[in-house]
Amino acid sequence: MNQRPIRTLIFCGCLLVFSSALANAQKAAWRQATDAELASLLPARAQVEKEHIETEMRTASGIVSSHGHYIAGVVLLTAGYSAEGKYSHYLIVQAPIRVGGIALRPGEYVFGWTRAQEGDALSVHFYKAATGTPIGTAEARRIAGSSRVESLHIWPPSDKALIQIGRFGIPYEVSAE
Repeated sequence: MNQRPIRTLIFCGCLLVFSSALANAQKAAWRQATDAELASLLPARAQVEKEHIETEMRTASGIVSSHGHYIAGVVLLTAGYSAEGKYSHYLIVQAPIRVGGIALRPGEYVFGWTRAQEGDALSVHFYKAATGTPIGTAEARRIAGSSRVESLHIWPPSDKALIQIGRFGIPYEVSAE
């Protein structure tokens, strides 16, 4: 009996297992960013259109990849600014993501929300921070079983893959880095 086909089959199987493990290792692992990391990344005053709007750092939330890329946000203190009512949050994206179907490339964004006309949801409107150019609208749904209200919480993809606003969440996906 010829052992060569069996050896070839075993070798190919081992090669397949090794290559899939290597591919998984190359995918970025995401974790919650620390307060110190967020403080060094997020501005005390975010540039929104022609204004520099103060941020509320105690509301900062974000995630960081094993490659050092951040997705982080913070609440804007918009009282007295022309942005009041239009924007409520500032978002920095350093890896491409899809938020509720909206593609966001690396950059700086702002978003605000209104109650959806139907159902228990929010309509979340995204804009480019520097220009105020509309990007799109996503729907945030009430998070089932959620009792904790958060001004902003960006969950790592391995946990929930949600951007939480209050008791509502918008699903997101991180694109390949």
